[in-house]
Amino acid sequence: MAVTIVGTLDTKGEEIGFARDVLRAQGVDVHIIDTGVVGDPGIDPDTTASAVAEAGGTTLGHLRDDADRGEAIEAMGKGAAAIVQQLHDAGDLDGVLGLGGSGNTSIATTAMRALPVGVPKVMVSTMASGDIEPYVGATDVMMLYSVADIEGLNQLSRRVIANAALAMVGMVTNQPDIEVEDRPTIGISMFGVTTQCVQTAREYLEERGYETIIFHATGTGGKAMEALVRQGVIDGVLDVTTTEWADELVGGVLAAGPDRLDAAAETGTPQVVSTGALDMVNFGPRDSVPEEFEGRHFHIHNPQVTLMRTTAEENADLGEVIAKKLSAANGPTALYIPLGGVSMLDVEGADFHDPDADTALFEALKTNLAESVELVEMETDINDEAFARALAEQLDAYMRAVDLAPEE
Repeated sequence: MAVTIVGTLDTKGEEIGFARDVLRAQGVDVHIIDTGVVGDPGIDPDTTASAVAEAGGTTLGHLRDDADRGEAIEAMGKGAAAIVQQLHDAGDLDGVLGLGGSGNTSIATTAMRALPVGVPKVMVSTMASGDIEPYVGATDVMMLYSVADIEGLNQLSRRVIANAALAMVGMVTNQPDIEVEDRPTIGISMFGVTTQCVQTAREYLEERGYETIIFHATGTGGKAMEALVRQGVIDGVLDVTTTEWADELVGGVLAAGPDRLDAAAETGTPQVVSTGALDMVNFGPRDSVPEEFEGRHFHIHNPQVTLMRTTAEENADLGEVIAKKLSAANGPTALYIPLGGVSMLDVEGADFHDPDADTALFEALKTNLAESVELVEMETDINDEAFARALAEQLDAYMRAVDLAPEE
């Protein structure tokens, strides 16, 4: 077993050396990648900082002369990512461990995010107690808060670093024999207010031999699904819950970025898409909602989650954006519209029921949708069993048409 440690040996050589020794004491081989730019390494690396800089498209001399911290972090992150990918492809990397402050946390997690899901990744960081989304992204990076700064060895830092190293030992030396069936995989987007639809569709698809992976539409969930489509892990997409676009467009906290809905379209992956939870924008606790939205219609989902009803104007914009995204698809694509409500809160009698807002969404979708996209409207709400089954049947038909369905 081999673990790669990514760290700045000019400032964290002692601490990285300690982690190396803990790993080696457990019989694990160690490969150290030096990402330090300013000074000489405190211990000998296996991959030098010069090699990392070159892999990042520059030279160590240039980074030192330029003295631009942002440029250096970006270049060393790019270089470290390239090197860990090479080590992994060669079978010389079973896990990655990182140690550091904000700089090396950025560098090391950039490298970690370049590796497939499932490869053990542990980052000991001074930044791990705050907003870690920029470091973790849509991957399975594990963040461990260092508690104190990683500056010298003491009774606290030794314990935290040793725990991280031993956790890595456990992950790389005790890999379970997980049976992976060679079945076509469907990615499905879900929110609490579209759960019934997803459960019905998932059961239908699994009965027909597909494997399903459900992604919570929380921003990072959508990003993860898009990334796995591009990696070829996902063979078909049932995009029930496109709510992340509401947050992207209006300014909520669960946006997945402007590339949401691009992966399947660009790769030609079969996709069936609906309008799940486009009736809402997500915020944190009620007092965290920006003042600009005062006077809007809110629903307190729980003390930590506040939902805001989208307006007719916002829905018209959402319909235009989504329709244009789907119209650019290179593969079989269908849009299913539930005329009776886009979430459990949008049905007649529920808190977000707003026929005018829904009509604005539906009309904008139809107006901007290319003829290449199959359009189906149903007089049901999104969680109706008939609607969910229709979505799944359509995707199954697309998968069979392109010879991606399970063998019968």
